[in-house]
Amino acid sequence: MRVALIGPPFISIPPKKYGGTELFVGHLAEGLKQNGIDVVVYATGDSTIGVEVRSLYPESEWPLNGEIFSNLKDANHTFWAVADAVRDCDIVHLNNAPGLASSRFADLPFVYTVHHPHEEGLSDFYAYYPDVNYVTISDFQRSQEKMPKMTTIHHGICVEDYPLRETKQQYLSFIGRFAPVKGPHLAIAVAKRTGIPLKIAGEVQPLFKSYFETEVKPHLDGNFIEYVGEADLQAKNELLGNSMAMLFPIQWNEPFGLVMIEAMACGTPVIALEGGSVPEVVQDGISGYVCENVDHMVERVRNLSFTPALIRRYAEEKFSVEVMTEKYLRLYKSLCGEEQDVLAPETVISLAVEPGAAA
Repeated sequence: MRVALIGPPFISIPPKKYGGTELFVGHLAEGLKQNGIDVVVYATGDSTIGVEVRSLYPESEWPLNGEIFSNLKDANHTFWAVADAVRDCDIVHLNNAPGLASSRFADLPFVYTVHHPHEEGLSDFYAYYPDVNYVTISDFQRSQEKMPKMTTIHHGICVEDYPLRETKQQYLSFIGRFAPVKGPHLAIAVAKRTGIPLKIAGEVQPLFKSYFETEVKPHLDGNFIEYVGEADLQAKNELLGNSMAMLFPIQWNEPFGLVMIEAMACGTPVIALEGGSVPEVVQDGISGYVCENVDHMVERVRNLSFTPALIRRYAEEKFSVEVMTEKYLRLYKSLCGEEQDVLAPETVISLAVEPGAAA
């Protein structure tokens, strides 16, 4: 079996810092390779993933220079990749919406992992491609969609890349984009109310620069509330591994939340607000706490009692690359006629195509 994994043309695979989709593509590619699958990844030319890489654009471009031209770049890269992949691949696995349009012109199975929160416009777009096999990254995400072929497969990480830290230091952590939906201002509020220092890492995107300047920056003092910049893997391990808890005070319906499983792999509990996938990822009382509001987060932080080794074991059993890869392999094999049952019945939904949806 030969599988084409098509990533976006903006960030290298694996990403040096920011890039959840790119991290997923990299992990899946490595997992498939270890299972003897022939994999080609379509990505930027500066990608360093240890499988065959083909590229149209030689270098990463992040942050994006402009929405219109970036969309054209995305479409150009993806259509080129599909045209190349259909010549010698058995499965085309997309990770961006523009590529779905190319599925009309190829007679082989397409898989599309939905990486974004529910958006009505995109769901309407998906209705035109009922033959594509959609993979949602949480059951919550799947419950919001109506595509006829959907399977939930949670993300996985290379747990070995995240050393277990049994001894924690007296500080809280936050990693994420500095955007209102990610709630860094709420993480700051929790730290101040508990009297526990907070170290935060993340990207200041141009779109939310005003939010950062008004809601986050005024609280940064380099001591009690410390900004450590953007975090690569080494910095994540240092920040999350030594932290007594990671705060995840989201203000939206999170599609998945990779940073939660990164924290748990380090043996660090996640104190999160409920929303979207959170109750699926965090096992309340085992790998962290799912909270109703900030008051509840404050209460939980004041009464932490977790065993780091048990948190890590939970991450290994539920969210490893091996677990994720096995599920994708079963899906691929079913599409190639090699395996009848994709996943357990409760993880697969099949719905009738909505009236008026075009193929």
